[in-house]
Amino acid sequence: MANSGTSFRSHLTYKEAYKQLKEYDVLVVAGGGFDEILNNKSEPLGLIRAFADLQEHNSTKERTILSVDTGSLFLAHEGILQGLAATTHPECYIKLEILAQESAQKELDTRTEVMEGERYVVNQGRFDLGDDLSSNPYVYRKEGRRMSIGQARKGSEARKMSNARRESIIRRSTMRLGGMRVITAAGSTSGIDAAMYLVSALVSHDAAQKVSAQMQYTWQKGVVVDSIDV
Repeated sequence: MANSGTSFRSHLTYKEAYKQLKEYDVLVVAGGGFDEILNNKSEPLGLIRAFADLQEHNSTKERTILSVDTGSLFLAHEGILQGLAATTHPECYIKLEILAQESAQKELDTRTEVMEGERYVVNQGRFDLGDDLSSNPYVYRKEGRRMSIGQARKGSEARKMSNARRESIIRRSTMRLGGMRVITAAGSTSGIDAAMYLVSALVSHDAAQKVSAQMQYTWQKGVVVDSIDV
């Protein structure tokens, strides 16, 4: 246990996690031990698939899968990354490509774009673009080309507007995985950067900057693709 009181022990079994899965909005998938897990098709593969199925069957909830390091290999194995972009630990780019290709062939689905050199890659993020395009906290690609955008999503208060939320749910329902936000981070410290992005998406950009300052950590931005402009 850390001095802050944070516990690093397991709080529940996989059996319990399945029972409670509907209650969670974010699933964090850590890397490590991937050869044994993939060969034995053991957890967390089933849990990842079950979490994705929840979003596909009910897109009214805003769920996120965030993988860190080689955790993206598990996502690729389960077909989560098909039609999306992703990254992983630099030593495993080829492994990620192979797993994504195998999954695409098995499911007769579209392939995954492996983005090398990025701190993290976000698919199906959500933004309130605003009118000022002079600043560029994120970069995202849309319709096959990379573009810069002005403001990230301004914060959870923007999501409270019923009309905007209804429009977002409708859009999400037509997207892959029911519009679930899928984030893959590269190496271990890239996971911190991805976590900063997630704070900005779920709370606000200012909140993420404050967290970064409190940690005395310089947030290095990643790439956002296929975003919903609401």
